Amino acid sequence: MRVPFVLVVLLSTGLAAAPASAKGCLKGAVVGGAAGHYAGHHGVIGAAAGCLVGRHYANKRARAYRASPQYDRAGRTYYY
Repeated sequence: MRVPFVLVVLLSTGLAAAPASAKGCLKGAVVGGAAGHYAGHHGVIGAAAGCLVGRHYANKRARAYRASPQYDRAGRTYYY
């Protein structure tokens, strides 16, 4: 009885998950994982924290770029 319940929960969470944007996360996770590994074998925690920090800085940089006066130039194509 327990196995079908676990399968239903896993499938429902997998289907309900939204696609994640990886800008900044991958680089932060690599750096954080390496730092966490060398600072006491906490690579997974370091990778998670690095992903959060990398995502924060990517969003911060994107906001600064959108606020720049060069952002709205005519004839320029932007890809998001």
